Amino acid sequence: MLNILQYDPYLEPYKEDLSLRLFEFARTKKRLLGMEGRLSDFANGHKYFGFQQERHNWTFREWAPNAEKAFLVGDFNEWEGSQHELKAAYGGVWEIAVPGRLPLGSKVKVKLVINGTEVYRVPSYAMYAVQNEYLELDGVIVEPKYEFKHKSPVLKDTAPLIYEAHIGISSEEYKINSYKEFTADVLPRIKKAGYNTIQLMAIMEHPLYASFGYQVSNFFAVSSRFGSPEDLMELIDTAHGMGLRVLLDVVHSHAVKNVGDGLNLFDGSSAQYFHAGSRGEHEAWNTKLFNYGKDEVIHFLLSNLKFWLETYHFDGFRFDGVTSMLYHHHGLGTSFDNYDKYFSMDTDIEAAVYLMLANELVRQVNPNATMIAEDMSAMPGMALPISEGGIGFDYRLSMGVPDYWIKQFKEKSDEELNLMELWWELTTRRPGEKNIGYAESHDQALVGDKTLMMWLANEAIYDSMDIHTDSLIINRALALHKLVRLVTFSLAGEGYLNFMGNEFGHPEWLDFPREGNQESYQHARRQWSLSENENLRFKYLLKFDQDMIALEHNHKFLKQGGSLQQCWIKNQDKLLAYRKGTLLFVFNFHPNREQKLSLYMPSRPELIFDTDDNKYGGFGPRSSFTYQEKNKKLELLLAERTAMVFQFSS
Repeated sequence: MLNILQYDPYLEPYKEDLSLRLFEFARTKKRLLGMEGRLSDFANGHKYFGFQQERHNWTFREWAPNAEKAFLVGDFNEWEGSQHELKAAYGGVWEIAVPGRLPLGSKVKVKLVINGTEVYRVPSYAMYAVQNEYLELDGVIVEPKYEFKHKSPVLKDTAPLIYEAHIGISSEEYKINSYKEFTADVLPRIKKAGYNTIQLMAIMEHPLYASFGYQVSNFFAVSSRFGSPEDLMELIDTAHGMGLRVLLDVVHSHAVKNVGDGLNLFDGSSAQYFHAGSRGEHEAWNTKLFNYGKDEVIHFLLSNLKFWLETYHFDGFRFDGVTSMLYHHHGLGTSFDNYDKYFSMDTDIEAAVYLMLANELVRQVNPNATMIAEDMSAMPGMALPISEGGIGFDYRLSMGVPDYWIKQFKEKSDEELNLMELWWELTTRRPGEKNIGYAESHDQALVGDKTLMMWLANEAIYDSMDIHTDSLIINRALALHKLVRLVTFSLAGEGYLNFMGNEFGHPEWLDFPREGNQESYQHARRQWSLSENENLRFKYLLKFDQDMIALEHNHKFLKQGGSLQQCWIKNQDKLLAYRKGTLLFVFNFHPNREQKLSLYMPSRPELIFDTDDNKYGGFGPRSSFTYQEKNKKLELLLAERTAMVFQFSS
């Protein structure tokens, strides 16, 4: 059970900590399921709570153990509710059964009497909620009807190539975009770009648009800003028909503080879903923290995962805020520079066990699902199977890589690029664990920061990106943008992620409409037309990204991490070369000097990719190469800030 020690012998002193993790996992399962139960049978809260249409009547159930009375109120009973009083059942559950059909489309809330006071709450299992005239959320009774036409595609040999997307900002217009418009306009772009997986953000209902979807109020409800549940189902089904998998960016690390809209003080007690006192507060995020040791909370969250898999046919999850979950200090101000930081009294064992339960559940519901952890701490075993002593995710995000690039271009000159540091940053992994590499995600573009292209080009991006203007700043920006992406794509993970629009160097930053920017949509949209304008150089970056992504489709080298072989690295000359799979990558990062390089190659390679190609906005072909059959030498002359990729027979 502790095969993890074979991957990393340095974990031997922490064998008891790893054993404790597995013991608590087994003990929790036994408590929840008995001796032979399955998590997939346990995680059915969405089939019991909320509104359920039965043969001759509909029922509604809510869990509110601290309430004295409960009523179902809405516009179908003029918000009065005396004729829809719920009866107390076992374990703090309240329920009502009403003959006939559900009053679909009705706005609804639960009225609870707590300490003699009436309070109103959106049902915890509501599938839909909309803002009312008081800017508060009302639940809406829905029974989505959609017939899925396509099966979920399965990734076989090709690595996950992930397109991180936000529905609301996906239009070029100054507005909030819709599921339907995303389906019609953006899905074809993603397919053409070559990505095989979409990661959707901000799907779970959240009151504050500017929270980017990370302050969730209603965990079973799709964001009504973008459309209806059926619209999201159609989006996912259409993506499946195009061969695209769809992951949900799931937020189980915390919840919004709003009282009435969400779970906070739902039944009047602070400890219903969350930890009581300061442990239930995330001071930096101003949100509430779940109690992962409470059976009812585990049931709620696991049911939530099964719900999204079964009801909407998502193909897996990217778990947000895993570091915050794993440690009582939430990773704030902590440098994880030795193993003691992973295994201490600061480690939240209950959270680790919940993540293990989540991974086992998802495997039972959909064995082909993809599970990705956003963990900056690099907790040992995060992306190892539970059977080997791990937590069970397929991948962790290579979160240090984008920070590395931003720091490089923000604080250092090009001459100060340290290739040994770069190699270490891009290739160092937890033993046996797979990563998703990326140069930048939505995090690097939030207001207060800038996209990678903006760090490279700054103001010149506004007046020097046309193809007729010769600009040293833009020439450098384009060249480095391509090098950064290619070296990150090929080295930083067994999969790759790109945020919507960054593939063509989307300018500026992300900022949602708010009082501080006069409710402007200027930075809450995607300017697709920049990449479609034949007179602008953004088109070169788009073409480059498409052909770079095609390298994985054609050569399937990302998953072959064990085949990585460094061929040359010399910081003084800024030269880097390595083999991966059947490909050879050669980089010249020098800012102003072409470089010669001689490499032993057992067979004649074929040049298949040149970042300096004219179709990518380069000046090539400037670089050249010859192959000496006699001594098996590949002689290269590389132009400054360029890279070439060769294919050779294995």
